[in-house]
Amino acid sequence: MNQDNFDDNNELALPSKSQLKREAEALQQMGKALVELSAARYGAMMAKLDLPEALREALTACRAINARGGRKRQLQYIGKLMRSVDAEPIRRALDGLEGKDRAQTAALHRLERWRERLIEEGDAALAELLNEFPVADRQALRQLMMKARKERDAGQGPAAARALFRALRVMADSGVDNEPNEAGDEEE
Repeated sequence: MNQDNFDDNNELALPSKSQLKREAEALQQMGKALVELSAARYGAMMAKLDLPEALREALTACRAINARGGRKRQLQYIGKLMRSVDAEPIRRALDGLEGKDRAQTAALHRLERWRERLIEEGDAALAELLNEFPVADRQALRQLMMKARKERDAGQGPAAARALFRALRVMADSGVDNEPNEAGDEEE
């Protein structure tokens, strides 16, 4: 046997067939992620990325295909086309979207926790919320808290709890800077 074939430092060593297959599958999955974006995000992504026309057409065509087998073949074709482009900008753009989604989800979960605390703990939780969001409307939030608590105790639907969540969301989306500054003090 020739020792050069097994030399790790050999520059002519090609990736294994398994490695090539894994890379092709990753590109196909990336193409699938592009295809499955919502219409608005897909349009924004296509405007942002500099993709070859053939790949753009294949992605658009795949979004219209409903048949399982046809869609699978089209995704394989997209994977093949993606082997000829630099996938790193696509990967970064998709990761950026995923990061935004995670941040939005975390923010919504945080608001849900606030809602539950406001309903359960009452004025003590409201005082903490007002420390964090000083521009919040104390009276409106307090009324919604009381209604939500009454609905919960009476076994009614959560209309007031939903209204409380919407109010919290509006409060959080109002653009209030409630993050502490570098010194650790609240900004004034």
